[in-house]
Amino acid sequence: MLVGVIVLVVVVGLSVRGVPGPLGDGAGGILYAVLVYAVIAMLAPAAPAAHIGIGAAIVCTAVELLQLTGLPSSLGAALPPVRYVLGTTFVWTDLITGALGAVVAVLADGFLLRLRRRRRAQSVQ
Repeated sequence: MLVGVIVLVVVVGLSVRGVPGPLGDGAGGILYAVLVYAVIAMLAPAAPAAHIGIGAAIVCTAVELLQLTGLPSSLGAALPPVRYVLGTTFVWTDLITGALGAVVAVLADGFLLRLRRRRRAQSVQ
């Protein structure tokens, strides 16, 4: 299921790159955090959702702060696909959208977990 989420988030994320202004930037930042959440969840499937969300927010913050060094921009110039992973330019609002995306992922994960439990309980009856 997480692989499907990752593929969907990547497709939607690449699609919103063409949306101009704050809407496209905000959606991209939120989707990036959801993607990081899904990857961490795959690597640590037994971890509580809150811990995964905190990890996703930390990774997003670290990536954004790394952009202040210019390293992602240099790497992106040498290898363009790196730009999709590390970005190129620091934007302070990306710190907010990264945290917001992590919260959205935790809430969505909790909702889906409750939905799966409810379906399981109904199928047992």
